[in-house]
Amino acid sequence: LNMRYVAAYLLAVLGGNASPSADDIKGILSSVGIDADATKLTKVMDELKGKSIEEVLAEGQEQLASVPSGGGGGAAAAPAAGGSGGAAPAAEEKKEEPEEESDEEMGFGLFD
Repeated sequence: LNMRYVAAYLLAVLGGNASPSADDIKGILSSVGIDADATKLTKVMDELKGKSIEEVLAEGQEQLASVPSGGGGGAAAAPAAGGSGGAAPAAEEKKEEPEEESDEEMGFGLFD
């Protein structure tokens, strides 16, 4: 399902049309140079038929809440079996990170 049809529907509702028709959606899409695909448009209209926009948004939020969204990074790598045991951490050297250039050095700032 292409989101442009849903977005056009939402724009129509936000514009004051509580129940946009397929022609309203086509008009919005054509105003930005998009030709509406009748099959996709019909599917969107069927899915949204008889529902208030608040109801649709609430359903969408419930669905998004159940989607995993990244988070807790992976576990640290386990040390290889055998080897020198405790000597490995001492052998690691802390790499110094180069300092990043500030905006002032580049001749501009965020709020200039």
